[in-house]
Amino acid sequence: MILLLGIPSESPMRLVRERLEQMGEPFLMFNQRQFATAEISFDISGGSVTGELQFAGRTYRLEEFRGVYTRLMDDRNLPELKNEPPDSPLRQYCRSLHEAISRWFEIAPGQIVNRSAPQGSNFSKPYQAQLIREHGLLVPETLITNDPALVLEFRERHGRIIYKSISGIRSIVQTLEHSDLERLENIRWCPTQFQAFVEGTDIRVHTVGDEVFPTAIASAATDYRYAARQADEPAALREVELSDDLTERCISLSRSLGLAFAGIDLKVTPDDKVYCFEVNPCPAFSYYESNTGQPISAAVARYLADRRGKASE
Repeated sequence: MILLLGIPSESPMRLVRERLEQMGEPFLMFNQRQFATAEISFDISGGSVTGELQFAGRTYRLEEFRGVYTRLMDDRNLPELKNEPPDSPLRQYCRSLHEAISRWFEIAPGQIVNRSAPQGSNFSKPYQAQLIREHGLLVPETLITNDPALVLEFRERHGRIIYKSISGIRSIVQTLEHSDLERLENIRWCPTQFQAFVEGTDIRVHTVGDEVFPTAIASAATDYRYAARQADEPAALREVELSDDLTERCISLSRSLGLAFAGIDLKVTPDDKVYCFEVNPCPAFSYYESNTGQPISAAVARYLADRRGKASE
């Protein structure tokens, strides 16, 4: 049986659930908004993990779950807790339940997409950039600073530069325009990451085990995810093929980070240099699948069911 952890209506979760249904693969959809109906307990003995998950009036042996797909939202922001004070028993129970679930799937055997520890590299983009370089992919020249003078020097040297957050929290990538300079002093209280802008074609590569799904994106926006806002028209997405060498580099990078499923952001320059901006450990792939028809969700479902290489089933 496969365990799905998250919000059933969220697009990536919905797509994977639909593919499992089509495959006839049994699964449990753990709707985290129904946390109040759930309990989990597990033991570790002799190198084995055993236990029970109670949910919506039923009990499941944890050993039954041979695959787990997790897209748990921050439980502190669940609507069911909106009016709960910080120290309320319900809020405390919700937190302890989610912590226990996370600790279990961190050590559970089987196909886990993805465990928590491997996702940690994305919490510090500078750290992850060092790991990316080890796989022969270029990283744009980067400045992390809270000194406005250094930013001005960096901009003078590179011309067009962009800025974004250092952490794994999503931020909108922006070009540093002349109009931004009047508020540059604000970085003294918030160190910010600046990078030389790289001309070329954006490519998002989803890796699922040993499968790859590359998508080229055409947009005039600095951050194509927000193309309608930044360039007044949506980005154009199309499926592309990678060279065997680049395909292997992407698979090797994901594998080295311990990620069964990853979204790798590349840019290929006109002279075929390949830059990598980051590796997303919990990719919201539905945007790419809906625009290209690439069967990413089917690959995730096969991986969870350990049916890799059996696309015809």
